[in-house]
Amino acid sequence: MRASCIYYSFALFLFLNFYSTTAQPPLTNPIANLSTTWSNTESLPNSFNFTDGSRVRAILLRGSLETKFACGFYCNGTCTSHLFAIFIVQTNSSGGITEFSRDFPKVVWSANRDHPVSYGAILNLTATGEMVLQDADGTAVWTTNTTGKSVAGLNLTDDGNLVLFDINNSAVWQSFDYPTDCLLPGQKLFQGQQLIPSVSWTNWTAQKDLFSLQVTNEGLFAYVGSNPLQAYNSYQVFGNDTNTGRRYARFLNGSLSLFILSVEPSEPDHLIDVPQATHLQYMKLMPDGHLRVFEWQPNRSIWNMVADLFDEYLEECDYPMACGRYGVCSGGQQCSCPVTTSTPKIDYFRQTNDRQPNQGCSELTPLTCNATEDQVFIELENVMYFSRFADMKGVDKET
Repeated sequence: MRASCIYYSFALFLFLNFYSTTAQPPLTNPIANLSTTWSNTESLPNSFNFTDGSRVRAILLRGSLETKFACGFYCNGTCTSHLFAIFIVQTNSSGGITEFSRDFPKVVWSANRDHPVSYGAILNLTATGEMVLQDADGTAVWTTNTTGKSVAGLNLTDDGNLVLFDINNSAVWQSFDYPTDCLLPGQKLFQGQQLIPSVSWTNWTAQKDLFSLQVTNEGLFAYVGSNPLQAYNSYQVFGNDTNTGRRYARFLNGSLSLFILSVEPSEPDHLIDVPQATHLQYMKLMPDGHLRVFEWQPNRSIWNMVADLFDEYLEECDYPMACGRYGVCSGGQQCSCPVTTSTPKIDYFRQTNDRQPNQGCSELTPLTCNATEDQVFIELENVMYFSRFADMKGVDKET
């Protein structure tokens, strides 16, 4: 995607700054009452511009002295479209948010990443207990659908969860129940939910029918495609099933813990090791299918990747799209297109981008039902399909 393209949504994002440049007025209230409206304009006093072209307008703030979660509007590029988000900020000794110097906002949740809104969009916490995001022209883009559910207010929690709560302080709606591509410490990924990567770091639109991370009755699976789903990595569990509730994976300090057959406070069925955190971490399913953990490094003022969780089992060529569509990966992500070994040699594919072979290959002659005589299976020697699971048996090129 071109650098000039930008996306805004109601989102959850992270930003930190070690060196203070310009302090904004303190914003210490993490709770909002009903009948509150925020407009995505300069009327929001806590705005921050970053050298990568991104901007945030903060609404709520919660956390410790140095690193805090906040929520508000986010944009990048020319900032003609916006997200609504939760992010981590760096604050000074008086509680004011300070601007970045070396790193930039990191979005970890978004309510409307597929439907960005423009300048002047409005977020309304209605008198009936519903959050509604409207574009500047009045179009309703996103809602929590919580009217009539006894909502008393909005709370941004210490762990980065945006919660609509009732008079008993119980959650009526929470952002943790609607993950996008990230997990925060303490967050659970339940069966029926999934992480879906964005198209890229700068394009927050969800990928369509590509990578996903899901919990099933059998464990945690990383999939590619949708019809059918094909697993490229999995953590399966076996044993006596005592779980009568929802199965889930939980991001804890030191592990991604699977509770498939057992339930807390029992021991998890399986632990995926994560380095012990000394500062804030977040987990992200990347656009290329990797599942990575990032941790804030205050001495360097950057987010550092501390783990690539699938790398224990997968090399680069084991990832389904390591060389793009129709690409053949070899020797640590050396990418090429399928070629015949027969004589005379016939080319059926070409590089989509000669300078970036990992973008895959395109057909020289598109498949069509009207020219079946020109279509053949290409036999590829010493090539393995990415899936580690046998989906087909007894198949040869004559089948």
